[in-house]
Formats: sequence, C-alpha cells, structure tokens
Amino acid sequence: MSAGLFGLLDDIAALAKLAAASIDDVGAAAGRAGVKAAGVVVDDTAVTPQYVQGVAAQREVPIIKRIAKGSLRNKLLFILPAALLLSQFADFLLTPLLMIGGTYLCFEGAEKIWARLSGHGKGESVDTAKKQLDSEAEETVVSGAIRTDFILSAEIMVISLNEVSDEPFVSRAAILIVVAFAITALVYGVVALIVKMDDVGLHLAQRSSAAVQKIGRGLVRGMPVLLSVISVVGVAAMLWVGGHILLVGLDDLGWHALYDAVHDLQHEVEHAVDAMSSVLGWLTNTVASAILGVVVGAVAVAVMHVLPTKKAH
Repeated sequence: MSAGLFGLLDDIAALAKLAAASIDDVGAAAGRAGVKAAGVVVDDTAVTPQYVQGVAAQREVPIIKRIAKGSLRNKLLFILPAALLLSQFADFLLTPLLMIGGTYLCFEGAEKIWARLSGHGKGESVDTAKKQLDSEAEETVVSGAIRTDFILSAEIMVISLNEVSDEPFVSRAAILIVVAFAITALVYGVVALIVKMDDVGLHLAQRSSAAVQKIGRGLVRGMPVLLSVISVVGVAAMLWVGGHILLVGLDDLGWHALYDAVHDLQHEVEHAVDAMSSVLGWLTNTVASAILGVVVGAVAVAVMHVLPTKKAH
C-alpha cells in the first residue's frame, strides 16, 4: 500500500514538474513574442494619452480603464480566435497579413513625419487640451480609442502569433492569451502613470519641503517632454518594425535580394569591427529596416494624401 502511495506521489510530482516546465515555456515564448511586437506597443503607448488630454483629473483613470477593457476584449474575443483559426487552417496567409500590417506601420510612421514637416500636425495638442467631456462626448472618445486600438492590437497579436507559429495549437492559444493580458496591462499601466504624472507633480509642488517642491515642478515640466520623446520613439519603432517585417516577408515569399543585401552588409560591419560587433551588426540591420520603412511609408503617404490633394487642386 505504501509503495503504491509513494508511486502515486512520484507521478504527481512528475506531472507538477511537467506543468511547471510548460508554464515556463509559455512564459518564455510569450516574452519573445512580446519583444517582437515592441514597436507597436510603444506606438500604442504613445497614442493613448491624447484621448485624456484636457479631461477632468478624476475622469482620466476611469477612461483609461474603459479603453483597456475594450482593448482586452478586442484581443481575446475577436483577434485571438481569428488568428488561431488562421494559423491552424491557412498559415500561408500569415506572411502576407504581416506584410500588410508592416506596410500600415510604415504608413503611420511616415504620416506622422509628413504631418510634422508639412505643419498639418501643429496645433493639435492645443485644441485637444481645451476639450471638456460630458458623458456623451466621453463615450465617443472611448469608442474611437478602442477602434484605433483594434488595429494596433491586431498587429501585436499577428506578430506574436508568427513568432510562435511552430508551437502546438493549445500552446499557441495559451501564449497569445498571456501576451494579450501582459501587453494590455503594460500599455495602459504606463499610460495611467504618464497622464497622472502632472497631478502628482502639482501635489508635490504644494508640499512644504523645497526639495519636494522642486521635484514636483520638474514632473510637471517634464510631462510634455516625456510625451514628445515617446512620440518620437514610437515613430522610429514603427518604421523599424514595419520595415523589418517587409524585409523578412519578402525573403519568405522568395524575393531574397534585398534581405541578402542587408544580411551581407550586417556581416561586413560585424567583421570590420571586432569590438561591439554584434551591437553594430544589429544596428546596421535596424537602420536598413528603418530606411525601407521610410521609403515604403513615403510611397503610402503619397498615395493616400499627396496625390489626391494634387488632383483636387
């Protein structure tokens, strides 16, 4: 009897170890997939704070919570089932879909640069800062934010899925669920911290300590700078990630010339410079991907904005 009990305990321990290993594998794979989607995550983080600019302080976090719930609903109820079915029955469509998403990222990044250079983007923050929302306007803002999030969330999930496409179906589902929760919590947690930074700064600026007051004023002055930095990093990340998706996608579809040229250039840089060769090699690949992203994005912006405007004139 005791031998049977010990055998059962050994089996339970083995199953527990197997389950723990599986959880570790899912966590590690989710981490790799999330890193691949980093560019879109940064863009999502950069875009969202604009929806609560000018809103009463007590409504900022509730609005962000509503957008976060909508984002999670997008990922789990709509994007995840579609992505899993696609990977199971039509995985040959993953590369073209990724390339469409990559082109969209390039377009978004180039469009932001075009708006800044042409002056079309100026004055937006001033207008947004003046709005005060009633319940109906707040509903409109939240709905618009969730619609915009759907596009970014779809890109995040497809990029993540492509990274774990070789995993079994159940593992893929578990990994994507982890990615959905983790990235949503990360993006909207960071957004909540950003939008409350000026309130924290104002509170600290009213304290009696001169040092604390100085920190508070620094937080208030630093928020516009932080938003500008996030915006610039978001644009760069979109162009880099979008360009890299297109570069790899072209290679997967059989058009190897461009990918091979960048790969050869990366190797030449690594061999030419012994110190920090891997970092410089990665940087070479990143810059080449970003250049491709700028070129593709510029063409897309021309098709969507510049050429129609010239025709109208």
